[in-house]
Amino acid sequence: MPEPYASSPVFDELTLPDALRGDHRTKPGSWGLLRVLEGEVRLVFLDPSSEHLVTPANPLIIPPQATHHVVPLGAMRMQVEFYRERPVPSDGDAANK
Repeated sequence: MPEPYASSPVFDELTLPDALRGDHRTKPGSWGLLRVLEGEVRLVFLDPSSEHLVTPANPLIIPPQATHHVVPLGAMRMQVEFYRERPVPSDGDAANK
């Protein structure tokens, strides 16, 4: 798996910024990997419209420039890693295989 070039801080349901709760996108050529450390969140993509449950066992890849937002589902802790090429979740990760 490629190494991330950056990571967000770890956010919880109280510290998750409004910018991530609202519609936003990664920059051109930048892939995201949403990792939930505790609890669960819903990741909502706008075009095409889809919703995904993200848990510690199921991280989710965010393609470059895909408009999306995060919805915390109760108590949670999450972090986003950023890559210059499509990340490949580890063998223990069930999502995105």
